[in-house]
Amino acid sequence: QMQLVESGGGLVQSGGSLRLSCTAFGRIFSINAMGWYRQAPGKQRELVAKLTSGGIGNYADSVKGRFTISRDNAKNTVDLQMNSLKPEDTAVYYCKHERGRYGSTYYPRDYWGQGTQVTVSS
Repeated sequence: QMQLVESGGGLVQSGGSLRLSCTAFGRIFSINAMGWYRQAPGKQRELVAKLTSGGIGNYADSVKGRFTISRDNAKNTVDLQMNSLKPEDTAVYYCKHERGRYGSTYYPRDYWGQGTQVTVSS
């Protein structure tokens, strides 16, 4: 079983920065694919950024150059540094651990955190 807990959301002015952190409670490894998604009111949940099992960061076009995803294996955390925030970044941000086989461990389903609200005022 795995539990993901997000933190770091809040209210920030346009152009400001926030750092989100996702702490994983459970057995994970440095090769596990994890990422950040967001859902704005009335919209579908969308990918923001993710780290593949090979450690490659993939980003939505809308956040490239502004957001950076990183992992701290010692702390079991995956962080999302968000700079130059815009009002359209306002959403609930969710951490996700993707299903799949990582080394000798198989995760049959995705795991999601409870979400953290990010609000960017204009």
